[in-house]
Amino acid sequence: MIKPFSTEKLSTIRQELVEMIGRIVGTAEDYATDIPGLILYRFTAPTAAASVTYEPNLAVVVQGRKRVDLGPKTFIYDASQYLLTSVDLPVLGQVVEASEEKPYLCLVLKLEMLMVREMLSRDDIPDSYASSDGPAMLMGDNTAELLGACSRLLDLLDSPHDIPFLSGLIQREIVYRLLRGPEGARLRAIAMQGCQSNRTAKAIAWIRANYMKPLRVEELAQLAGMGLSTFHHHFKALTTLSPLQFQKGVRLHIARNRMLIDGLDAASAAFEVGYESASQFNREYSRYFGQPPKRDIQNLRSTV
Repeated sequence: MIKPFSTEKLSTIRQELVEMIGRIVGTAEDYATDIPGLILYRFTAPTAAASVTYEPNLAVVVQGRKRVDLGPKTFIYDASQYLLTSVDLPVLGQVVEASEEKPYLCLVLKLEMLMVREMLSRDDIPDSYASSDGPAMLMGDNTAELLGACSRLLDLLDSPHDIPFLSGLIQREIVYRLLRGPEGARLRAIAMQGCQSNRTAKAIAWIRANYMKPLRVEELAQLAGMGLSTFHHHFKALTTLSPLQFQKGVRLHIARNRMLIDGLDAASAAFEVGYESASQFNREYSRYFGQPPKRDIQNLRSTV
């Protein structure tokens, strides 16, 4: 039997990652590496809540703390846990612990579902033993095995000629580590063709691609190949939201970014994302983000 890594080993690897990410990123806030799908982040102060879409990925914080709000559910994770996202989800993300002395440091690795499905076809990948009936975003405990694989992936940046061959192998090890744990049940369910989670994910993708269009839940259920009540159950289990709430969240997140980044006024942003009434947009925006559009955007700009 292989002896598990000790707590001391886990701490050592985490500190190595702190030094590596700090050295690679330098003074930048984000750094897209030469390894496809791998981005590093560094912040020296807490940030305002930003509207973002989390794609299927693994986020590993090695220093600092972050908060992510998915509808009514909140995830707060630090160097002891990772965040796993298995479908595209609109969220509010906010760094809540960071300083000049101890900046927030994080690596985010995009998960390729084709790779996950390929690995699941192997006989030597163990079945996940936890229920897969849960949200498509969850936290799991960092282990020395997982962090060690992340460290070896970052090591490749010092030998770029090895990236084409070795990065895929190490990413497969990372996916293997995720699938071995209880949190891997969700990733397994999403990746498997034909299962209810996978079919619900197709409906989620449709909403994201067609957020301006009127939403007919019956047609979404047909797309997912489920009865209406079954579809509602699985959609809410996966996203914590109903289909209509999910579409509203997608619209509001996109409108917020259009106002913040592109300078649109509230009415223009509302109509661009599919609202027919600017007053309805203002009401829903205020409930979702806690304040009217104009004041929210002013506050966000004041924190930049």
